[in-house]
Amino acid sequence: MRQKPAKINSIDKTLMILACFAPHNQEYGTVEMSHRLGFHKATVSRILLTLTRHGFLTQNALTRKFTLGPAVMSLSRALRQSLKTNMVQVAKPFVDQLRDSLKETVILEVFAGKSTFMAYIAEGPRLVRLAGTIGDTLPIHASAGAKAILAFLPEERKRALLKGRLKRFTMNTITDRKKLEAELKEIRIKGVSYDREEIDEGTGAIGVPVFDYEQRPQAALLVAGPSQRIQENGDSRIVSALKEAASQISGSLYSKG
Repeated sequence: MRQKPAKINSIDKTLMILACFAPHNQEYGTVEMSHRLGFHKATVSRILLTLTRHGFLTQNALTRKFTLGPAVMSLSRALRQSLKTNMVQVAKPFVDQLRDSLKETVILEVFAGKSTFMAYIAEGPRLVRLAGTIGDTLPIHASAGAKAILAFLPEERKRALLKGRLKRFTMNTITDRKKLEAELKEIRIKGVSYDREEIDEGTGAIGVPVFDYEQRPQAALLVAGPSQRIQENGDSRIVSALKEAASQISGSLYSKG
């Protein structure tokens, strides 16, 4: 005996209607939405007007069609804020596991608007300690983590962050804007960045970006240590391990959002 298809309740219908506006927030009219989802026009009209009344949709006065409203933006902001707040909590087990696997110091850098800061440090078992502690800010143009984030930002935001003189910290710090732009382009292609003793002499780092649910860079994961051990032509297993851990962190942030 064939089972009857499960009845779609009003909450399911409401969520399905909201989901239709992703990912480009295209305008939809009542009839278009009815045809797309196969719901009765009167049902769609009622749900659209209810969502509009609560601010989840906005109706164009000329076309009478609907797009996402300010209430959705508020939810999106809340989600982004929670991701940053929960970043360390979510990332910590992955950072610790990576430290244990590589036997090197692993750092989580979080984007803070105009720079990055060390949000969590899992120190490796080696005797060499690195300069810097949790909470320290890092220059956006010199840190491996910051450059990994910078490379994936929109061009307008990138230009704003690099406006003005680029401060030199060591002889290796990149202060030429064209040279830095070329490096950021390569980072975007390869998905990995390097600090070649650009902040502290004798210290190197390898970094990869951590993305949020909208594929925007919010943090970076990096391995840091003495430059003779942590360098661009070093062990490729560090790069692959970093990328895997960063992907797992991004996935966990998404699922917890």
